[in-house]
Amino acid sequence: MIATEGLSKRFPRVTALDRLSLDIGAGVTGLVGANGAGKSTMIKILLGLSPATEGRAAVLGLDVSTSGAEIRERVGYMPEHDCLPPDVSATEFVVHMARMSGLPPTAARERTADTLRHVGLYEERYRPIGGYSTGMKQRVKLAQALVHDPQLVLLDEPTNGLDPVGRDEMLGLIRRVHTDFGISVLVTSHLLGELERTCDHVVVIDGGRLLRSSSTSDFTQMTTTLAVEVTDSDEHPDGTGALRDALAAAGVTLLESSEPGLPGAGHVLLVEARGEDVHDTVRDTVAQLGLGLVRMEQRRHHIAEVFRQEKEEVSA
Repeated sequence: MIATEGLSKRFPRVTALDRLSLDIGAGVTGLVGANGAGKSTMIKILLGLSPATEGRAAVLGLDVSTSGAEIRERVGYMPEHDCLPPDVSATEFVVHMARMSGLPPTAARERTADTLRHVGLYEERYRPIGGYSTGMKQRVKLAQALVHDPQLVLLDEPTNGLDPVGRDEMLGLIRRVHTDFGISVLVTSHLLGELERTCDHVVVIDGGRLLRSSSTSDFTQMTTTLAVEVTDSDEHPDGTGALRDALAAAGVTLLESSEPGLPGAGHVLLVEARGEDVHDTVRDTVAQLGLGLVRMEQRRHHIAEVFRQEKEEVSA
């Protein structure tokens, strides 16, 4: 879908991209980095809206330096900034964007109705955009990126300004763009956790340089740490403490943890589990103490942990 080779973008006082080389395939890919890492600059170059200082880039096999207009016909773009006219309805705006992408009038209206239904704005489609909430405005921006049935959509910080519920709904919509319609997605974010839930592949850039590019499963591979959460009992008002003492006496290696558990379940106990016998020991000990087992699961690395470790390695 996207390929770059030695891609750089330099401004008088800052380097936004520094010899970036990567390949992005079909599916949902997350482009992550801190604010100012070069994410938005990269998207503008990929759309042919901003020339690179050096290097090459191609989108859908088309050279960004010579085929910008053709790329924009095949690619949808959801910008980060607020760009919606307040005095027109969502229907009017999305129909206009569909026409700008080359759809004839009837097809533009039909596609607009279908797309607004998909993003959850069908009932509100005739209201002026100026009266929309932030979440509704984000959905309008997503709809205009999808209305011309592109092969690829570039979504720049689509969850900006959304509350937790709105963020989860937007992430669900983004996932469905690929699963329901087969459209590939490149989504940027500075929030690692949301990409972990949404993306098949994650590209991490820092200071305009590629830090890592790999599948989400490689980022979040299983650790040897077992997370155990139990409920208290009449005999053991501090069930977590009782379990900690019993496991230590049984020779099980315990790790420091301050993870809060469910109400009434104390804290999550982290156990070093290098063999299957540890699982059996934990299960049997919980049963002997008469505690309720809320969960016993192997932990995964979070992308944030991997990102922090790799940044420290690069700095060193």
